[in-house]
Amino acid sequence: MTTPDPEGLLAEQLLRLTRRVHRIQKRHLEQRDLGVTPAQSRLLRTLAHYGSPPRMTDLAERLEVVPRAVTTLVDGLEAGGKVRRVPDPANRRVTRIELTDEGRAALGELRGARRSAAEEILAPLTEKERQVLGVLLDTLIDGDAAQRC
Repeated sequence: MTTPDPEGLLAEQLLRLTRRVHRIQKRHLEQRDLGVTPAQSRLLRTLAHYGSPPRMTDLAERLEVVPRAVTTLVDGLEAGGKVRRVPDPANRRVTRIELTDEGRAALGELRGARRSAAEEILAPLTEKERQVLGVLLDTLIDGDAAQRC
C-alpha cells in the first residue's frame, strides 16, 4: 500500500491548470482572429512595458528565451504590421523594436481575450474563493513561503 503524495498531487494539479489556462487563452485569441500566437502575444505585452523601443537582446532576456526565438517572433509580428524594426539613434548597428498603431490596437484586443479567458476559468469560484486564490497565487509568485522556511 502506498501513502498519498500531497506535493505530487499539487504539482500535477498546477500543471493541469497551466495547460488548461493556455488552451483557453489560445482559444480566446483565435476567436478574436488577431493572427497572433500566444508567444507573440507575450512579446507584445512585454514590448508595451518598455518606455522606449528595446533591443532584441533586451526582449530575449526579459522573455527568458534565446535571441533567435525573439527574431522569429518579431519576424511574424512585423509581417502582420504589429511591430517594426527601427535603427538605434545612438548606434546604427543596433536595431530596436517598437509597437505600431496596429500593434497597440492588437494589445487592447489581447487584453480583452485574456480577461475573457480569466472569467471563464474563474467562473466556478465565489468572490471569496477568488480572493483567497489571489492571495495564494501572490504568495507562490513572490516566493514568500520559500523565504519563511
